[in-house]
Amino acid sequence: MKKALTSTEIEDVLRAHPEWNLKDGKLVREWTFRDFPEAVAFVNRIAAIAEEANHHPDIDIRYNRVLLSLISHDAGGITERDATMAARITAELASHATSN
Repeated sequence: MKKALTSTEIEDVLRAHPEWNLKDGKLVREWTFRDFPEAVAFVNRIAAIAEEANHHPDIDIRYNRVLLSLISHDAGGITERDATMAARITAELASHATSN
């Protein structure tokens, strides 16, 4: 089992990745797209990244908006694995849509 990050470590992650936020004990980020098909295509790209990393975010899709949440349930909080996934998503999908 992975160790959950401390609040100081989580603050460091958020400073390094300001597009992500902390909500309900999870790293979260929202994107807005032109329409539903674009949002679904984005989710499919996230799915490929997540499957490759064997780390799957919670995904909420509402028409043209996608909300991702990262947490390691087995560790009871955010871990380095979540921080790494947030960084990878940011790097690989930075040019897609508008981040809220």
